[in-house]
Amino acid sequence: MKILIQIAIVFSLCLAGEAISTLIPFPVPASIIALILLLILLLTGVIKVDHIKEKSDFLLSNMAFFFVPAGVKVIEHFDTVKSVWLAIVVIGIVTTVIVFLATALTVKLVLKVKGGKK
Repeated sequence: MKILIQIAIVFSLCLAGEAISTLIPFPVPASIIALILLLILLLTGVIKVDHIKEKSDFLLSNMAFFFVPAGVKVIEHFDTVKSVWLAIVVIGIVTTVIVFLATALTVKLVLKVKGGKK
């Protein structure tokens, strides 16, 4: 029964994200809105981590499965991808470096704030 409640919480947040996404006048993906709602509910204590832990662990451990539809779409539109492959590779490399730098600087800042070693 516990897992059904966790699934209901996650799907309710997804449904709320969809509803909000259709109501706001500018385009924001419903999944992003649902994640923001989840963050707010977790920070305010309305939802505890234990309320969604098992379902979240399951989704994270099976994350690769959810990339299959995206991979199929890339194959379906291979002609388009083939014409811009260099731009995609450059963007992938540049954004990966930016994410690495942002992560390193964030860790460094958190360690400094918490008084950890440099």
